[in-house]
Amino acid sequence: MPWFRPKPARASPSTKARGMAGEDAAALYLAQQGYRILERNWRPGNYLRGEIDCIAWHHDERNVKVLCFVEVKTRSSNRMGTPQSAVNTTKQRQLSALANAFVSARRWNDVPCRFDVIEVWLSDNAAPTIALHQNAFDYQG
Repeated sequence: MPWFRPKPARASPSTKARGMAGEDAAALYLAQQGYRILERNWRPGNYLRGEIDCIAWHHDERNVKVLCFVEVKTRSSNRMGTPQSAVNTTKQRQLSALANAFVSARRWNDVPCRFDVIEVWLSDNAAPTIALHQNAFDYQG
């Protein structure tokens, strides 16, 4: 067993640019679907690692105002699996902890919340294809 930890792989500039373009397309799509975006790329600024791609208000099917924590996954194809499949249990736990930090910091403990995942497929010569999965997973405490 090595005495050091290898550095995690960094996204290539083209992958990072694709991810940013996917997040921009997702934010536009969410706004068109009636989401009111509060934050993008929110980081807690404490010991927690990671970020929440988009935090927004939306109304559910009963017209109740819900705070949505949205994870955006962008791909050029499904060669490595669907974008939503990348939101595994580990990622769900991380997003749950970050959402908890966001809600606690604002003292919004009684606000209904949900986790959405938005998949974005970007290809060179076509408009983005987008799929929104509302209430994609439950809080992982």
